[in-house]
Amino acid sequence: MNYRTGIVSSLTEVGEIAWNGLLAAQQGAKDEANPFLSYAFLHALHESGSACADTGWQPQFLVLWQDDTLAAAMPLYVKSHSYGEYVFDWAWAEAYERHGLEYYPKLLSAIPFTPVSGGRLLARDDAARAALVELLCAQQQQAGMSSSHVLYPPEAQAKQLERAGFMLRSGVQFHWLNAGYADFEQFLATLEHKKRKNIRAERRKVREAGVTMRQVRGVDASEADWRFFHRCYANTYAEHRSSPYLNLDFFLRIGASMPQNILLIVAERDGQAIASSLLIHTADTLYGRYWGALEHVPCLHFETAYYQPLEFCIAHKIATFEGGAQGEHKMARGFLPQKTWSAHWLAHPAFADAIERFLERESGGIEAYIDELNERNPFRS
Repeated sequence: MNYRTGIVSSLTEVGEIAWNGLLAAQQGAKDEANPFLSYAFLHALHESGSACADTGWQPQFLVLWQDDTLAAAMPLYVKSHSYGEYVFDWAWAEAYERHGLEYYPKLLSAIPFTPVSGGRLLARDDAARAALVELLCAQQQQAGMSSSHVLYPPEAQAKQLERAGFMLRSGVQFHWLNAGYADFEQFLATLEHKKRKNIRAERRKVREAGVTMRQVRGVDASEADWRFFHRCYANTYAEHRSSPYLNLDFFLRIGASMPQNILLIVAERDGQAIASSLLIHTADTLYGRYWGALEHVPCLHFETAYYQPLEFCIAHKIATFEGGAQGEHKMARGFLPQKTWSAHWLAHPAFADAIERFLERESGGIEAYIDELNERNPFRS
């Protein structure tokens, strides 16, 4: 079939109806429910200035039209650094620099600042998806950049990119799976005694510190709630001597445009809010995103970012809680290892060969690591 192809620097060139219509029309995919691929989330990132050319995330989305219907699309950025990606290639960039070569700019398909798996080759059917891969390969050759990287695609799309000449890389995240628990105590009963005892002790420390918790659905969140959350979020970055990726405008935008997908958890003491976490959810998945605090209370992070969200999952029969990037400590709280994928293409033949050999070694290490983690399963036999 013939497609009209293009590169867009703003989702307004596509339109909300066409973009979300493409997500809803995907065959056998759950991406229509993935809130991070929605027009509301991506548009908020761009329009708030959180992910734009000035911050090193220049949108260059690939699109394929069939008559007036958006047949396929790919979130794609020109990156001038490797911040906010969570699949680390700093060593690759340093190797280029040592040999007098430019690694940046590069092409990157990802959701900015969001290590969540989901479709990157968005298409209405297999033919359109194949055409989108061809367009990506042509674009990366013509753009003259060092490399292309596709982060956190589903395995099937990673394999399709591998057949097109990309090298695959695997990683590990930790997800909690809901076994139909009636309440938090029933979940605790499935854990080993030591894990169960530690969780109860951590929750008790928060209660004994006089802290109470409030769960705020996005539809009920006020501007004051959002301003307080952003204050906590920014303060936590400042304590780590870093700058936050996301600004208040971004949070206010998603609060207004996708409130049905949002949960804020607020910790209070003596009538004053002292900490908050933000989670995004669908009917079957809860995604842990950001947290922050204005003062230190032992174990408050665990209560705000893990235990309250787990109670929310159980109460609302949400099947999966994705806890975000890294975090082996999550296993002690009932999370289990899950493999993630990324795909990489490098223009320089010698560097491509060297990185291919590195990825072969790394892949064996990842498999061994997952086996080791599974041997430390936190649940009772």
